[in-house]
Amino acid sequence: MADQVISNPIVLQRADPHVLRHDGQYYFTGSHPAYDRVVLRRAESLDELQSAGEVTIWTRHETGPQSRLVWAPEIHRVDGTWYVYYAAAPDDHGTADAPSANETFNHRVFVLECTAEDPLTGEWVERGQVDTGWESFALDATSFVHRGRQYLVWAQEDLEVYGHSNLYIARMENPWTLATAAVELTRPEFEWETRGFWVNEGPSVLVRGGRVFLTYSGAATGIDYAMGLLTADAGADLLDPASWTKSVDPVFVSDPSVGQYGPGHNSFTESPDGETVLVYHARTYTEITGDPLWDPNRHARAQVLPFDADGAPAWGTPVPDTRPVPTSTDVLAPDGGSMDFLTA
Repeated sequence: MADQVISNPIVLQRADPHVLRHDGQYYFTGSHPAYDRVVLRRAESLDELQSAGEVTIWTRHETGPQSRLVWAPEIHRVDGTWYVYYAAAPDDHGTADAPSANETFNHRVFVLECTAEDPLTGEWVERGQVDTGWESFALDATSFVHRGRQYLVWAQEDLEVYGHSNLYIARMENPWTLATAAVELTRPEFEWETRGFWVNEGPSVLVRGGRVFLTYSGAATGIDYAMGLLTADAGADLLDPASWTKSVDPVFVSDPSVGQYGPGHNSFTESPDGETVLVYHARTYTEITGDPLWDPNRHARAQVLPFDADGAPAWGTPVPDTRPVPTSTDVLAPDGGSMDFLTA
C-alpha cells in the first residue's frame, strides 16, 4: 500500500466502522456517539476520511420502533443501488439520554435504500424492518453477495439460549427481505466470548482464495472485546452450519504494548492496489467513567491485512496511533457531535 498512507485512527469517535470502496472512493459510516442518526462520509483515501465532510442521511424518529439508540450502520451496494443496514430501539422504556436496560437490548434491524448515483446527496427511503423470523433483540446486520446470491448475517437473541446474541445467516429474496429461514452459525461458548456479556455480534465477511472468512466480535465492549473467526469453503453450502469451522481462540485482541484496547466490530475494504484492509474500532484506555455505552472514544482504525503462505489471514495486532486522540476525560459536545479539535 505504498501509494496510500493510513493515519490511525482513520475517523475519531465513530465506533462500529464500515468502509466500502466504490469507483475509487471510500465510503464510511459508523455509530455516531449520540446514537440518533446515520452518517456518511466519502474520501479518495482512507487517510482523508477524518477531514471529510460528514452528511446525515437519516435521523431517528421521535417515537416508535426507530426512535432510540441507532447502532452500527453499514453501507452496501447491490445491483447498482445503495443500502444501509442499521439497528434501532423503540421508545418503550427510558429516554434518549437515559435508556433502561430493556431499551438497550430491544433493537431490531432496519434497511434504507438510495437509488441515486451519489448516496451523500440522493434521497434515502426506509424499507422497514427485516423480518428475521422472530421478535427479539437483533442488531449488526451485514450483507454480502456470493455466487450471484445475496446473504444477510446478523446477531440476534434466542430467548431459549443463555446469552445476549448469536450469529445467524439467511439468503435474501431482495435487500430487505429474507428468502430462507435463519440458520444459527455460532453462539457464545468459549471463555473469551463470555467475559462481561455472552455475545457474538458485529459480523463481517471476506471471500478470498477459495474460502469465506466470517469475523465477529465477542465479550463486553471494554478491554475484553475481541474478534473471532468462522471459515467455510467458498463452494460449500453457506446455509449449512456444518460448512463452517469456528476458531477456538480469538484472532484479534487488545494490545497494551501499543495502547489499543477492545478491538472489534470490524469490516473489510481494499487498498487501491487490491490489498485487503482490516477496519475496526478500539479505545486507547481501559478505565471508563460511567456507562461504557456513552463513552465516545471508540475510534475507527484501519490496517493492511496480510495473508500467510496457505492463504489464511495473518491477523497480527492493532497498530499504534499516528494521529492525536481524545483522552478518557474528554466529553461530547452539547449537540452530541465531535469536539472541535477532532476535525483536524
